[in-house]
Amino acid sequence: MSEQGESKRAEHPAGTAGQGERCADDALREKLRRAHAGDAQAREELVAENLALVRFLVKRFVGRGADREDLFQYGCMGLLKAVDRFDPEVPVRFSTYAVPVILGEIRRFLRDDGPIHVSRTIHENARRVARFCDDWCAEHGAAPDVAQVAQALSLSREDVVLALNARNRVRSLSEPIGGEGDLRLMDVLGDEPMRDVDSRLTLAKLLRDLPDDERALIVRRYFKAHTQTEIARDMGISQVQVSRLESRILKKMRLRAEGG
Repeated sequence: MSEQGESKRAEHPAGTAGQGERCADDALREKLRRAHAGDAQAREELVAENLALVRFLVKRFVGRGADREDLFQYGCMGLLKAVDRFDPEVPVRFSTYAVPVILGEIRRFLRDDGPIHVSRTIHENARRVARFCDDWCAEHGAAPDVAQVAQALSLSREDVVLALNARNRVRSLSEPIGGEGDLRLMDVLGDEPMRDVDSRLTLAKLLRDLPDDERALIVRRYFKAHTQTEIARDMGISQVQVSRLESRILKKMRLRAEGG
């Protein structure tokens, strides 16, 4: 056999491996396109196929006082975000994009979880309530009230309130919101925000009374955690304009809540 033939045979395995990687990458991108088009099965398969990546990344955070299962659940949330947001047309590996998204979700959980221990049951209820509220907001354009959440999830009203509060980080009442510094958290919540927890549920009615475009902005900002920059890009305006619009809507909601 000639040296040329031997050379071709030696190169063949590497070429086959490279071709296999390209085929696998093409298949992944096609599955991403199907998931983005609404194929729930493709989305579930993408998550299942990348759970090993989540488990590998979770190992970095074991031993920091957080439950391993909680770390894994938040890592999975990051994986879902990566699946939903990755552009399959961009010539970047999905894993390259997914790793920082997953790590960011885990770090956000560790940062916001705080020093107060919250039971696993409350954490699980918080996840269920959050998923239900997201689905409800997407369908109805407004937040559900405590009674609706409690009935849908077979929880008591007290458990729902505990679950909602478990996901909130501690914030200063003097913290500015809206981006301009002229509106503080206490201006929206009132002087004694914890006097009556249920009073905050008037937010559902306030949202329903808003015009569609204003309600959509508030839902995106406070229920879907979209940034002002993301909203500005979608609306075709500047981030500053979104900030001012947000402040104006919040002020209007406060006046209506006070009966003004």
